[in-house]
Amino acid sequence: MPPAFGKCYDPSGARHGIPTYPWRYAPDGLATRRQLRARGLRPGGQPIAAQTLLPRYRRPPQVAYLYRIDLAKPVRPMTSRKWGALALAMLARRTCPKCLLDVGYCIPPSLGMCVLCAHEEQHAA
Repeated sequence: MPPAFGKCYDPSGARHGIPTYPWRYAPDGLATRRQLRARGLRPGGQPIAAQTLLPRYRRPPQVAYLYRIDLAKPVRPMTSRKWGALALAMLARRTCPKCLLDVGYCIPPSLGMCVLCAHEEQHAA
């Protein structure tokens, strides 16, 4: 283990309050939220079991919280109502408020309208 990671190694939790491991050195049986999601799991209300720290130059370390895999619960399935609400929300993001057309991509918030409406003076020439 490199010496810079020595500050991040605290398996008893005496220094940081919870067990702390260097980045990529966490023991088996622990996973981040994204790793749980990739396995089709969620934390399910369990407390944070540990954390990993990535030391960075002149900035505070990057933190990732770890949860126990054996206590994780399966992800709740999407219902037809949730799918419908998600489809309507995406339709609203794709609809231009000026020309009222579904442009097929999410409207950029910086423009507030589709690209053709925002730059129509350039397209007219």
